[in-house]
Amino acid sequence: MRVVFYIIICLVSISCGKQSNNVTNFRTGTFETFLEDTNVTSTAIRNDSIQIETYDGVEHIFAIKWNSNFEYELLKINPKNQLDSTPFIVKITGVKDNSYTFKAHYKGSNFKQKGRAVKTN
Repeated sequence: MRVVFYIIICLVSISCGKQSNNVTNFRTGTFETFLEDTNVTSTAIRNDSIQIETYDGVEHIFAIKWNSNFEYELLKINPKNQLDSTPFIVKITGVKDNSYTFKAHYKGSNFKQKGRAVKTN
């Protein structure tokens, strides 16, 4: 009985470590983002400090700051209005293979957004 208990503990520990490694893989790459309850999609190219996102044919460039493995902030470079100057906070809520689900909001705002990002490279 003890052996089964230790095997279960080991498997849980290994699976938790693997998920953490998957999250760090999302810091860079190319992503397709799908917003929940809409047909809005975007493409983002991300390195360790910049994210270039294209939607509706318009390119937007953001500085990206990672607060933890599961949370980052986007701040538009060259903002044109007050909203563009507000940090957009993204929390990773789940990881599966090459994708993650997220909840996001503008700092200090009641606006909420949910979606899924799929890493394409």
